[in-house]
Amino acid sequence: MIGYLRGELLARSEKGALVLTASGVGYEVRLSASVAAGLPAVGQEVDFFVHTSVREDAIELFGFPCLEDRATFEVLIGIPKLGPKTALSILSVYDAPALRQVCAGDDPGPLARVPGIGKKSAQRIFVELKYKMDMTQAGLPPSRTGAAPTVFSDALAGLANLGYPEGQAGAVLRGILDAEPDLDVSQALRQALKKLAGERT
Repeated sequence: MIGYLRGELLARSEKGALVLTASGVGYEVRLSASVAAGLPAVGQEVDFFVHTSVREDAIELFGFPCLEDRATFEVLIGIPKLGPKTALSILSVYDAPALRQVCAGDDPGPLARVPGIGKKSAQRIFVELKYKMDMTQAGLPPSRTGAAPTVFSDALAGLANLGYPEGQAGAVLRGILDAEPDLDVSQALRQALKKLAGERT
């Protein structure tokens, strides 16, 4: 699995770069628009931290200037229905520190400024991203960090299907799973429904 690349910039575009390594192999690397715009002249040395995506029909390399941006990209593509293209679009507008600032607030509006993301999608992404980033910053063990966001996503989808607004349901679920991160989906749903029913009365 390729995690880092350094070499000569053979070609550049709005979406990526072609990098020739010292071994004589050229790699196509997809980049956010902001990183692509900041590339040096062809022939100069470049280096990227890389996320390697392996699918049945393709192997794609996504490049980032620092480990923090790569980690943020990996958090983003872990959100249901959010693919690499949208993740790069978000990172073209907000780098990792800026995205953390967005998630520290309570307004999903800034995410709607990303091309291709509407208000409804921005709210869903915001709720998921805020929770996932909270989990990462809390330094939870890998097994729990991997499991809890899945429980959160599934429980949130269940509450949305029952007609609860994603913003309200997400906030309730975050509180429940922060207090009891080992709950499964059904347990989290039951507790959330009780709390939401109490808020309505």
